[in-house]
Amino acid sequence: MQMLYNSDSFAVVMFDVPADASITGNDALSRGGYEIVDKFARKEIFIEGALAQRFKEGVEALIETEPSEEEVDEYLGRFSSLMHHPVVLH
Repeated sequence: MQMLYNSDSFAVVMFDVPADASITGNDALSRGGYEIVDKFARKEIFIEGALAQRFKEGVEALIETEPSEEEVDEYLGRFSSLMHHPVVLH
């Protein structure tokens, strides 16, 4: 688990679970994804697979432009409509 981004509005955490060493060949898939938290809406989403890959590619393209915090938050805000899970503190 690695915190990638944290602003007043959003937080992004990457979860990277290495492939099982006992599985070889094409079956050895890395698992993981990204948790995006909208702090104001108090909702979150965990994305994995193809959506996580598109998210990563979008972030990488955004980083190339040296974005402001507002631009990063705007990009993350695109995922707010997908967030249905309330943030629960333990």
